[in-house]
Amino acid sequence: MGSMIQTIRFKLTEALAPTRLEVVDDSARHGGHAGARPGGETHFNLVIESASFEGLSKIARQRRVYGILSEELAGSLHALSVKALAPGEG
Repeated sequence: MGSMIQTIRFKLTEALAPTRLEVVDDSARHGGHAGARPGGETHFNLVIESASFEGLSKIARQRRVYGILSEELAGSLHALSVKALAPGEG
């Protein structure tokens, strides 16, 4: 597991206490694209389920995740696809 995945998992777990957290490095599919680096760890897909998302819109949920990972997004994390769910949502 790469250091960026560990950072993402740690920060989101600390801030949101998720009941489900899937972080997938999708960098290999983006080789040659903007923000891609030879070592990867630049493009990620994320599925997170947390009670803290209850009552929030899809955009508010994504903003919350992006806020938690703002340092990484300002650095080497180029792209993050987020599916943020409340418990019981598909």
